Amino acid sequence: MAASERGSELRPALSRCIAVPTETFADRYWGREALLSRASELGDGPDGAGDSADAAGFADLFSADAVDELVTRRGVRTPFIRMAKEGSVLPASAYTGSGGFGAEVGDQVASDRVLARFADGATIVLQGLHRLWPPIIDFTRALVGELGHPVQVNAYVTPPGSQGFDPHYDTHDVFVLQISGEKHWRIHEPVHVDPLASQPWSQHREAVARAALDEPAIDAVLRPGDALYLPRGWIHSATAGGDATSVHLTIGMSAYTRADVVQALVARVGESDRLRASLPLGVDFDDVDAFAGIVRETVDALAELLERSDASDAAAALARRFEGDIRPEPLAPLATLEALATLDASSTVRWREALRSRIEVDGDRVRVVGRTTSLSLPIEAEPAVRRLAEGSPVAVGDLPGLDADSALVVARRLVREGFAVASG
Repeated sequence: MAASERGSELRPALSRCIAVPTETFADRYWGREALLSRASELGDGPDGAGDSADAAGFADLFSADAVDELVTRRGVRTPFIRMAKEGSVLPASAYTGSGGFGAEVGDQVASDRVLARFADGATIVLQGLHRLWPPIIDFTRALVGELGHPVQVNAYVTPPGSQGFDPHYDTHDVFVLQISGEKHWRIHEPVHVDPLASQPWSQHREAVARAALDEPAIDAVLRPGDALYLPRGWIHSATAGGDATSVHLTIGMSAYTRADVVQALVARVGESDRLRASLPLGVDFDDVDAFAGIVRETVDALAELLERSDASDAAAALARRFEGDIRPEPLAPLATLEALATLDASSTVRWREALRSRIEVDGDRVRVVGRTTSLSLPIEAEPAVRRLAEGSPVAVGDLPGLDADSALVVARRLVREGFAVASG
């Protein structure tokens, strides 16, 4: 194993992006303040894992060669690629075309067109890398586990001296990881704090433009191995510097908010008799004074409903949403069936990473319930299921509470239904 691979394995995903301890990041920076982390600060890792030679940089995640491979050999289609120049997104026809015989779709990336636009100063944006590029798929899954919020990853590839987008803000938090080349970032504090997805920067275009003329909160050139954290709402623009192409990853984190908690609670309004009641006959919406009484009565009824709610209702609603927003560890169909055919007591199995599921006991059965499937097993399998759900690998023959034959049956069923994977 290469030294860089060994260093990245030792460090949690979040620690690769910040040069402060995780607790400091959570208390001071998350959702509040921008943070610039230099490669020299990230090398040792704030949590003390790995040395600087092993851990610095992000070459194990992405590279300029990876850009060329995606553009030339992976059949990338829109919306997984787009291009922009001087603040404007180019039409897809400027960089895509037909895939040719056997792949007659009209929006596959056309490498010659990408080259022409790129040579003319346009930025390449490779979107959804958390679904396309294996090292980033694994990294993203680990980061989601630490953050507890959904994550997506895009790459921005900018020619020297070019700027892809005008000053703007995002409605999600971001980490910027500089892969190669240099990029000059100018960061300004928000004009609209903590914007929701329904409140894009274009709603505050003039205020954003004025703020971008002020003294920046951060004015820095990012070089390979540097990282930047921006809470949603922080205004930013970036220009590639030096003589080399700039490649950076933007990790977007769609943080759930207290507004989401409110929406989860308010979704239960149908349970209130008072809130289901019709408004008065002949209600006049133009008579604001009269309508104020209806509003007060409605607020009282809503407060009554919320007082009857407990945390489990909102938590369950957001958990279901989270399950839909993330993806568990992918399953390899061919390898899984091959592993099932040779599974024995010496085989190692583990719980599928990032799989949200629950374990329920129902009489003489134990049920494993996932988002799309469930599995019912004899109650004797409960200790084995819970042992696997802890996460660490275990030999089939060492599953607790079961004899050798039963352990093999339980392991096969968990693997076959996608709750566990054979790891060796």
